[in-house]
Amino acid sequence: MKRKIVQIDQDKCNGCGLCIDACHERAIELVDGKARLVGDIYCDGLGDCLGECPQDAIRIVERDAEEYDEAAVRQRIRAGAKSEKPPAVGGGCPGVRMIQFDDPESAATASKASREAAGQPPAPSALRQWPIQLSLVPENAPYWQDAEILVSADCVAYALGDFADRLLRGRRLVVACPKLDQRTGDYVEKLTAIIRDNPVRGLAVAYMEVPCCHGMRRIAEEALAASGKALPLRLVKVGLRGDILEDHSL
Repeated sequence: MKRKIVQIDQDKCNGCGLCIDACHERAIELVDGKARLVGDIYCDGLGDCLGECPQDAIRIVERDAEEYDEAAVRQRIRAGAKSEKPPAVGGGCPGVRMIQFDDPESAATASKASREAAGQPPAPSALRQWPIQLSLVPENAPYWQDAEILVSADCVAYALGDFADRLLRGRRLVVACPKLDQRTGDYVEKLTAIIRDNPVRGLAVAYMEVPCCHGMRRIAEEALAASGKALPLRLVKVGLRGDILEDHSL
């Protein structure tokens, strides 16, 4: 049958992957560093991905294509449709390339040893994945498996001197700014999908004492409610001078 469907210009595509998150049907994957439509039956032809492409590599065409199959899409989403494999080092935008770091304990030990050998104090990173911006993290990734997620306002890490040891270590991190970012509705939707579609075991939210920063708490609470899951929720309010003003679990 002839119908409208997405077409991706492989010459223009730079493999940034932004269209993958924009496609609610999981119809696009990175293959050899390029975005590709994985099957006609998964694309509804509405073009949610068009506005996310910085290279103008995506357009809607009308051609002979298999009929859109909503049941197949639901099955694909449940199965974890997105590739869990990070793109090859040579392809794609480094800023959004999904990376899961090695075992944090091993990394910390290696970092400590190398810094001590160089006469520097040990300061191993507690970061366990990349990217961390809520607008860039994939909804489905291997590092969400059995994870406790720390949803943090951007400024918390700068105000709280022992942020890594006190809040980050052992958790997966997403950061955002409810004051400057204009996509808080998208943030709720993204976080809802991460919680709903992955075996997440808990959520911690860190936000500053200023009123606008309470939006981080709202985003997390709305996403958790929309996910339909009953998970532990820890709320941490940080003062402007780096003191913990509130720390309690729901």
